[in-house]
Formats: sequence, C-alpha cells, structure tokens
Amino acid sequence: MCETLDHKWGLLLSSTCLGRFFSKARVVYFLVVLTLTLLIMASYNLTWDKTRLPFTTSPDQVRPGVVQSNTAAAEVSSKNNLIDMKQLVEIINSKLEYTPRKVPDEKDVIEMDSHLFSVIPRHFLPGVKSPCWYEEISSERSTDPYRNNHYCPGSPTRKTLCDKMRPKFHKHLQHRDGKLFRLRCLPYFYIIGQPKCGTTDLYSRLRMHPEVQSSIIKEPHWWARRRFGHFHSKDGFIFPVEDYLDLFDVAAQHIQEKMNRNSSGDHHITQFVTEGGTEMNNVLTFEASPSTMWDNRGRKEAEPVFLTQDFIHTLQPGAKLIIILRDPVERLYSDYLYFRTDKESVKDFHQKAMKSVQLFQSCLSRRSLRSCVQNRSLFSGMPLRLHVGLYVVFLLDWLTVFHRDQILVLRLEDYAADKRATLQKAFDFLGLSPLSVELEEEVMKKHVSNSRRKADRELGPMLPATRDLLREFHQPFNHKLASVLDDSAFLWSYP
Repeated sequence: MCETLDHKWGLLLSSTCLGRFFSKARVVYFLVVLTLTLLIMASYNLTWDKTRLPFTTSPDQVRPGVVQSNTAAAEVSSKNNLIDMKQLVEIINSKLEYTPRKVPDEKDVIEMDSHLFSVIPRHFLPGVKSPCWYEEISSERSTDPYRNNHYCPGSPTRKTLCDKMRPKFHKHLQHRDGKLFRLRCLPYFYIIGQPKCGTTDLYSRLRMHPEVQSSIIKEPHWWARRRFGHFHSKDGFIFPVEDYLDLFDVAAQHIQEKMNRNSSGDHHITQFVTEGGTEMNNVLTFEASPSTMWDNRGRKEAEPVFLTQDFIHTLQPGAKLIIILRDPVERLYSDYLYFRTDKESVKDFHQKAMKSVQLFQSCLSRRSLRSCVQNRSLFSGMPLRLHVGLYVVFLLDWLTVFHRDQILVLRLEDYAADKRATLQKAFDFLGLSPLSVELEEEVMKKHVSNSRRKADRELGPMLPATRDLLREFHQPFNHKLASVLDDSAFLWSYP
C-alpha cells in the first residue's frame, strides 16, 4: 500500500512540475513575442522617421549635443547649451546658395484659379492709376451687395463698416444701356510684410495722405489665407474674390466721385480732359496684410509650385510692394509677446527658441532650405514663428516675378528713429505729392499704432543667452539679405 501511495504521489509531483514547466514556457513565449513586436514597431518608426520630420522629438534627441530641458538652461551661456551652432551656420550657408524657384507658366497660374481670372479683367481703366474696372451687377444683388460677404460678420466693427457702406452703394452705381455697373478696384500697392515690424503704424500714416485710399480693414489676409479658407492655423470658409473686392468699395467710390467731377457727367469716359490736356486720376488704393509675403500654408506641398506672388503678378505685373523689416531676433520676441498667455516668461521664451532652432536644424538635415521655410508641418510643430524672420528666402521668391525697383524695403529701426524721412521714401516710391505743412505735422503727431503693451514691457528683455543663440542663427540669413539689397544696414550690426 505504501508503494501505491508513493507511486501516486510521484505521479502527482511529476504532473505539478510539468504544469509549472508549461506555465513558465507560456510566460517565456509571451515575453519573446512581446519583444519581437516592440522591435518590429521600433523598426517601423525608424523607417517612417526618415520620410517625416521628428516634430515631436524631445530636445535630448537633437544632435550634436544634448540640450537641458529644464528652465535653468535659460540662465547659462549659449555656448553651454550644446547646440553646435558653428555646424548649423555652416549648413545654413551652404543651403543659402540655391537655384531660384521655377516660375510657373502664366497659363498654369490662370488655370489654377480660373474663377479669380474670370472676375478680374486683364486690363484696367486708362486714366486711373489704381487698377480699376467696371463690373456689371444685377438689380437683385444691388439691393444688398454685402449680404453674403464673409468679412462683414467677422466682428462688430466690421459689421458696422459694412452697414455704413450699404446706403452709399446705390448712389455710385452707373447706368448704361439699361444695365447697372459698379466700379471695382484692386490695390495699387501692397504692404506685404512682415508681422511685428511696424506694418500697422506705417499703414495708419500712409492712409492719411489725401491721394491714398485703403481697404476698409487693414489686414484682409485674402491672398495668403482667406481664399484658401485658412486662418490662424484653422480651416474655415473660403472667401471668394468678390468678398475681397468689396473691401475696396469706399476707395472705388472715392475714385468714382473724382471721375464724375472731371467727366462732366459722361461717366463712361475714363480719360478726363481739362484745359491742360489729359488728367490722370492719381488716387492709389492699398491694403496691408503682413501674411502676404511669407504665408503659403494654404498650399499643401512642402515647396509649393504656385505662390501668392504668381497670382498678383499675373493680374498686376506693375504692382508696387512695400516691405518693412526689423532685427529678426527682436521680431521673434515681439511676436512671442503678442501671442502670449499667462505662462510666458523670458525662460519660457528661451526654451521655445531652443526648441525651434533644433527643429529647424533637424529639418535642414533632410530637406532643402526653401522646403524647411515653407513647410506647413514644421510651422505647426514649432513653438515660435522662427521662419518668419528668415526674410531673404521670401524676398528672393518675390524677386523671381517682380523687379527690384517694384519693391521698397524699409527697416523699422529707421522708421522709429525718423518717421518723416522714412515716410518720404514711401511717398517718393509711390509717386505721391508732398504733404502740406499742416497735414505733415498731423501725420507726425499721430499716436504710435500697435505698440508693445504694458504687461509685455514689464516682462523685460530676453535673456542674453537667448539673444546670442538667435543672433548666431540669423546671421547667415542677414548677410544674404544685405547682399541682395546691397545695404549693410540689414546686417543689424551683430557683434
């Protein structure tokens, strides 16, 4: 009997050991499968990373060197931040020498936006300096021309502006052969950039000139954003070109009134005969969207084939452009403060500047300079709008279609130091008459528009380490800009 019990216990123990063995085998098998799965996923991610920028990477992943991720990094010298700026500057310099973009054929530009070119004619009224033309309007639409305009409900101010235009609209309609016509105008000149460089103040003083008429809002952002339904990184309504043209109705009515005074009631006459001969209507229309120069996020490609300037140039080969720039390091800090939240600080700005430079460096290791500057994904991943200050890349693109003498480039530093002289440069560039002494004094006394807020001033200047880092980063771009413009002032005298 004991032998029988021993035999049973032996079988039981053997079975238990065998069970434990298989249990352990299952655990080992599970771990092996898990390990293989993780290895396959890691391999996939590495492969994917070669074709897509690592916009979610941590600062520690950027090479060469490791950047401290805590706020103490802002208090140390930029030399200790372990971004190899010398190597980065060498890469930038090598990539700044590139072949200019290929300008698309005019027929391709027209096909790309056939509606735009069906609404706006290729030739404008003679005798009118601004690009204006007559457009037939149905009696039904004339009853409320701004009913469907997407700009009007954008804010209470805009709604009020549209409401004020309505009663004056019918007064300026032209009757010819039983049909109704309205005068339409595009801008004669554009202030196209850059953000936080004084465009608002320049706009507000230029529009005080009696020969200048602006859009009813300063920044329509139509060319670069609204016509694609893109604004503030969001997709929304696509604003048709008709909505944009409505913004110049007050300007067009001003031109119409001058035409009527000079044409002795014959409204279809567009060259006005006076005792001295033919008189040109010199009223200049303009708008000032600082996104026009640089923002091509409406296009999905990494390096868009069609740019804003292609469409403006096809419609208006003689258009004039004004650009006002400032030290890109100060521009970036001002941009940061303008879009600030309660968490902003000089240390936070330092960290975001570091992150932005790192992401740009990572992009340059894979792509061309133009691709990185125009890249929509990189823009979304950057905590700061670093690329907006890479002025020369955008300017070179505009110079592929517009002549250098059609573009006036100013500096905010010069404008702030001597507004009178800088405005005179703009007046001369546009061919405007001199201001009267009284009006000139009024223009000079005007309050500075869109200046830095008190809370932003209290934050103080950026840290020296941040300034050093950003100056070194921007230096090659500034050198190229100064060379293109043949003006050493655009070096911004970095030591």
